[in-house]
Amino acid sequence: MEAGATLLLLLSLLSPASTLSFYGDGISFTPLKKQSDGTIKVTLHHRLNGRSDCPRQSSLSCEAGVCTSFNRSSVLDTDEDGTGQDRWCQSEVKTTATVSTTKHSFSLRDSGCCWVSNVNGKTNWTSDAELNLGTRSDSHTLNSCPVTATVSSLRVPQNCFSRLRLLAHDPDGDLVTCKFTSEASVSPNFALDEAACTLTSTGQVGVGVHVFEVMLQDFPKQNITVTYADGTTESDMTASPLCKVKLQFSVEVLPAIPKCEAGHVQPMFLSTTPSHGDVLYATVGQNFLLKAEAQAQHSSIHDFQVSGPDNMTKVFRDEENGKAEVTLSWTPQQEDLYRFVPVCFTAETNETQSDMRCVVVLVTQASLIQGKAIVECSPNKMVVSLEKASMPDIDKNFLRLRDESCSLTSNSTHITGSMSFSTCGTKFEDKGDFIVFNNEINSFELPNEVIVRRKTVKIGFSCQFPKTISISSYYTLKKSEYIFTESSFGSFGYSFEIYRDSNFTNRVEASAYPVQVKLTEPLYIGIQAQSDLPDVKLFVESCKGTPDDNPENALSYDLISNGCIRDETLKVHTSTNDSFNFEVQAFKFTGNFDQVYITCSVILCEPGSPFSRCAQGCLKSASRRKRDLSKETGSHYIIQGPLQVVGQDVPDAAVDNHLKDVMSDNETPREVIPPEVPSDVEPSGGSRRFKEILSTNISTVVFAVGFLVSLVLMAVLVRYFSRKRRAEDRNALIVSGWDN
Repeated sequence: MEAGATLLLLLSLLSPASTLSFYGDGISFTPLKKQSDGTIKVTLHHRLNGRSDCPRQSSLSCEAGVCTSFNRSSVLDTDEDGTGQDRWCQSEVKTTATVSTTKHSFSLRDSGCCWVSNVNGKTNWTSDAELNLGTRSDSHTLNSCPVTATVSSLRVPQNCFSRLRLLAHDPDGDLVTCKFTSEASVSPNFALDEAACTLTSTGQVGVGVHVFEVMLQDFPKQNITVTYADGTTESDMTASPLCKVKLQFSVEVLPAIPKCEAGHVQPMFLSTTPSHGDVLYATVGQNFLLKAEAQAQHSSIHDFQVSGPDNMTKVFRDEENGKAEVTLSWTPQQEDLYRFVPVCFTAETNETQSDMRCVVVLVTQASLIQGKAIVECSPNKMVVSLEKASMPDIDKNFLRLRDESCSLTSNSTHITGSMSFSTCGTKFEDKGDFIVFNNEINSFELPNEVIVRRKTVKIGFSCQFPKTISISSYYTLKKSEYIFTESSFGSFGYSFEIYRDSNFTNRVEASAYPVQVKLTEPLYIGIQAQSDLPDVKLFVESCKGTPDDNPENALSYDLISNGCIRDETLKVHTSTNDSFNFEVQAFKFTGNFDQVYITCSVILCEPGSPFSRCAQGCLKSASRRKRDLSKETGSHYIIQGPLQVVGQDVPDAAVDNHLKDVMSDNETPREVIPPEVPSDVEPSGGSRRFKEILSTNISTVVFAVGFLVSLVLMAVLVRYFSRKRRAEDRNALIVSGWDN
């Protein structure tokens, strides 16, 4: 018996589909086609991942007696490690089968050996898929399977793993779930969000290679009827999946790195890169381009790993400031028509790689109608207007947003849709250096329609906002619009602007940043809140200056703290419930710093709530309090700058005079009562001001103390010699009198 087992293992190793470095695989289907003779044409693409030896052949086999033909193309490499280290490669084989059966489903299966050495102890692998062969009552077509894929080699430092998003797109718009297969051996502290198809961690994951076997399944979102070739029907299809397709992949957990911030050592995709899950469109016979850009400020991106179709080429371009770009090019052929092609990519460094992003490319006969659209973006909503003249014969009644409950309006020239960032199916995407809110207008068909003569409409639109912290240059920040969403307040936003005068109407334009200022010159700063709620109150809890755009910088200067004004030059101007305008004299930090950023912490409250933070106003101490969840938002940082100090420093004489003024100032500063932020300005005597000035630099303290001691000694000596001189003069006069 042992000899038989050994023989089976040897045969498995010698099998054409076997590989000693199997990294995983994925299967994607072109929509099934029912032919005139009653048979079904099945076209699929099988991608296999490996290391130095790419899997050379797919051995997927059809269920016995079901396929009358089964034709495989030659296996072609689609991507490989360009550094010469042979760390990954991927191959793809196309298979076309003709299915003739009265059965309700058919299956495909493949198996081989051996998984790359892994902590799970897995050796043999098995690929399989099962497809329902019934005709759907909603689309009057055969069901389409979920589309998925991964890049060949996935790597992540141990302390940086938080999630891995898998591609799970369904062409029919069905609900897709992901589950670990029954034979999967899941490593400790890994979990799978089945609804989001996202691999997550429940604790620290172990270093080493981990393998995963996930089954993707699709379920119709509403009850449909499926009719089979034998004339039978099924009515309730929400309980059993219409398609099951297995995805296998491996993740190498690397030793920890010092810093996990995206864009530092780990590459981060920038806003020019398509979002994960995007559906892009290609046309038969026309060149399709996809560009992705990433940045790693403290590492070097040397390549992009790509999982894509055969004949897709990539061009890598190295850029400045740790940036790199890849351009993917592919020309679909007639045989690719209506194919949903998964494309995944990662940015690679020697130490690690970026998050994986995947998109779906739908191949069409001709470009879809896009139309001319104008999008207006405000801090908490977007409005899209479509020009009717650019879309002749388009019926508004057959257009809808992602959420069909949101309606579109029209007039004689335009079709218009308005939505907040948390409604109508609007999606949020963190694109590295930007955050993006996107939605789309699609045409649709009625359930009882057998034929249509309307053109397909697909119009995507979005609003894009820069993130709080710029990763490329301090001079590119100019962050004015901030968007937040909370369950009790919906979507709300803040604009944070620097103005040219005390009217607070003439904003400093983006091209003028960094804003050049002179010391003690007045700065006019305004914060405006916008919310879906009709009546809210803005409260500025704190404002501080820092020499860079890091609000957590230990070197900072408080302008407002705990709702109390801390800087005696700060003056609050006329404000409203949802605005806060103030003026402060320009300043700079001692040392080699010529820039200042202003960071404020802001809160929105429902007016009239006596327990909200807004109602508490200035707090003398920063003691923790329980947040009134239903009456106020969380505290959010907003940042503006940079301000660049220009001109000469203040002359020494002016500094001395200022110090004298401070030293002699024993009066309490004038009380400033801002409309929304109680001033409660703490008394600021001369000794406290003098101490604040001196504490900025130890050397300054030492010098100042020495200087003051010298002045005292000099005064004592001058007084002593003056008295001595007067005494000598007096004696001289007395002696002179006696002589006379």
